[in-house]
Amino acid sequence: MLNLSLVLRVQTSRHLATAATATAAVKTKPRVEKARDKPKPLITCGRTQFNLMQHERADAKFGTLALASKGWLHNKSKGDHFTLNASVSGEQLQQEMQSTTGILDSGQLELHPKLLENLQNELGIKMLTGIQVKGLPIVHGNSHALIAAETGCGKTLTYMLPILARLLKREITERSFNTPRALILTPGRELATQIAQVAENLSQGTDLKVKALLGGSTKQLMMNPEFQEVDVLVATLGALSKLVTTGIYRMEQVRHVVLDEADTLLDDSFTDKLTYFLRRFPFHMVQRQDARTLGTQLVLASATMPTNIREILERVIDVDTIQEVVSPHLHHLMPHVTQKFLRMPKADRPGHLLTLVKQDLAKRRPIIVFSNKSATSDYVSIFLNNSGVNCLNLNGDMLMKIRLGRFEQFQSGHCDVLSTTDVGSRGLDTTRARHVVNFDFPLHVSDYIHRCGRIGRVGNTDKSLVSNFISSRREIDVVQRIEHAARTGGLLPDVNANIANIIKKRLMAEMKAAGMSLPPQAQEEPF
Repeated sequence: MLNLSLVLRVQTSRHLATAATATAAVKTKPRVEKARDKPKPLITCGRTQFNLMQHERADAKFGTLALASKGWLHNKSKGDHFTLNASVSGEQLQQEMQSTTGILDSGQLELHPKLLENLQNELGIKMLTGIQVKGLPIVHGNSHALIAAETGCGKTLTYMLPILARLLKREITERSFNTPRALILTPGRELATQIAQVAENLSQGTDLKVKALLGGSTKQLMMNPEFQEVDVLVATLGALSKLVTTGIYRMEQVRHVVLDEADTLLDDSFTDKLTYFLRRFPFHMVQRQDARTLGTQLVLASATMPTNIREILERVIDVDTIQEVVSPHLHHLMPHVTQKFLRMPKADRPGHLLTLVKQDLAKRRPIIVFSNKSATSDYVSIFLNNSGVNCLNLNGDMLMKIRLGRFEQFQSGHCDVLSTTDVGSRGLDTTRARHVVNFDFPLHVSDYIHRCGRIGRVGNTDKSLVSNFISSRREIDVVQRIEHAARTGGLLPDVNANIANIIKKRLMAEMKAAGMSLPPQAQEEPF
């Protein structure tokens, strides 16, 4: 791509060379060459000796490279910082996308005319990302699929379009109330609402009925159930499992099951309930053509995956029948998003946050502030509102009636500052956001990936920024591993989305080191 600022500098130098003497022209020429050849550092540090112009060797082991964050455990390091500069622009990423007509003309995908019209008019999408081009034909072919790709690349449409196309193509012989034909499970209520809205926008003008089933009012639904026709049901796992157990919803006609944000749903805190629920579906018969024994297609979508995903899925499906659709950018740092790491005392974080927020509001740049705990998220919201900044708060400890609609207010532009926990980091389409601040730095690499993914999404070509406040020893340990990956250009380390399993193994390791007896089940697991 042509660098406009470079062209202007060259033109200016030529003009000066013509107007000035020959001697002056000679003096200006090497300056132009110097400006032209000067590349932008990949990493810029407060201490310039740690600046990086090109990647280190990819096979370098952790601990062998000089890191700007190496001395951050020392008290004198407070005030130090380093920045991972964006190496590509949003416009460059947009150029890698392909037209929707290309995949349709190839015959790999058949879309209902209304679906295509709604895709282009209602959602304004006329170009497809790489993961969509790869994944759409596989899901449309009714194969089990694992869609693993970076955040913000359009995974929802990758499974939604072909599933809706198959539902429209399949004739309905018998229709019953509360008996969906496609089921999409999500870990969060806001994400369920968002996915249901996408399905409704795509299915406008068709006979498809879409419903979102959220938690928070399950007892009321059990006491006073609603009965209606539904083709696509988007639900949270906890709410749906209770309503299925009581017979309010029936699953025998479900032909497509999607686990959106599969990493969270496959976490140990969900696993037992999820595997018990999934065993009711005939995944093993999905390839059979006999109409009387149609199986159920399973699709998993996420930006990170647990390391024990195979072990979990083997309880409900033959893992070898799942086709993988994996992005080459999976588990890499986002190359088009600038990421700043700031070493500071905890006491300095509120004041620094207020400065950043006011700077963004002056430029009308929406900002999301992440905390590790609900109590901290509450504090950030109260602090900013008391400082004259209109800030919304969203976390998992809030009552359903208070929490409902908070994210929509941020998306619609009623408020430009959102304080949240990791509840707001999973799958939500925060296309408006331009700046993410990790007030509390995440203690797991998978959480960092999801938080960064709230900006720099498909359809957003503006410059985006992540600011990280680093204060504690555990935070520094994660930062050093991220910096090592940035310097080598390799994969981010230890991207295990099964957070509950990580915590359990850490506790068991500490018990073993202290000479304490381990529970019988824990003794069988390797550390």
